[in-house]
Amino acid sequence: MSSRTEIESYLHTLLDVGRFRDYGPNGLQVEGKPEVNRIVSGVTASRALIEAAIADGADAILVHHGLFWRGQDGRITGWMKQRLELLLAHQINLFAYHLPLDAHAELGNNAQLGLRLMLTADARFGEQDLGFIGNLAPMSLDELTARVQTQLARRPTVVPGDGRALKRIAWCTGGAQGYFEAAIAAGADAFITGEISEPQAHYARETGVAFVACGHHASERFGAPAVAEHVAQRFGMSHRFIEIDNPA
Repeated sequence: MSSRTEIESYLHTLLDVGRFRDYGPNGLQVEGKPEVNRIVSGVTASRALIEAAIADGADAILVHHGLFWRGQDGRITGWMKQRLELLLAHQINLFAYHLPLDAHAELGNNAQLGLRLMLTADARFGEQDLGFIGNLAPMSLDELTARVQTQLARRPTVVPGDGRALKRIAWCTGGAQGYFEAAIAAGADAFITGEISEPQAHYARETGVAFVACGHHASERFGAPAVAEHVAQRFGMSHRFIEIDNPA
């Protein structure tokens, strides 16, 4: 077993939490047992994940999307009450890391997505340097799209650019469609992210840079288990990633 405080301190340093301006608190969001033997990871602290972690005998859960966000109502009612009630009744620690988990150079969501898509970053771009960008052997948009679909097991939404061979790819997981302009400015031939909003289709058509939206949840399934497995090995704990399906 390892102490909750040791794990939290290690994660704070590993993910360089203090560097980020974020939308909610990073770190321990709900305090549970002081000693942790088994950790479950997942994308979001949903009731389904919490229930699965309870059934799995977890002492802690590590997620990308926690319970608390800037601008929330703040009242403990409805779905929030249900989730907290389960965590507190079973004394499960909830660790949540948002932007720090996106940005880590090896274990983060962007790094892990790049690993699966055979993309290697040689630079960062965008606000807080969250975006990754790198060169690859020239390939077509159809080839890149097929690679994304194979690795993520879902068909992405694609807005073609001008048909150029893709030599420099930028990516940023989750709801990073707002980084598209920064990716264009950084010299990308295509940009991969989780979501698309109305403006991005026009930017792609007008600049010639392809836009690929592969799903918010789908693009962020890899960082939390990578970090949790790393921590489990370091502290001698057991770990399991639990996927809660989400069409997003």
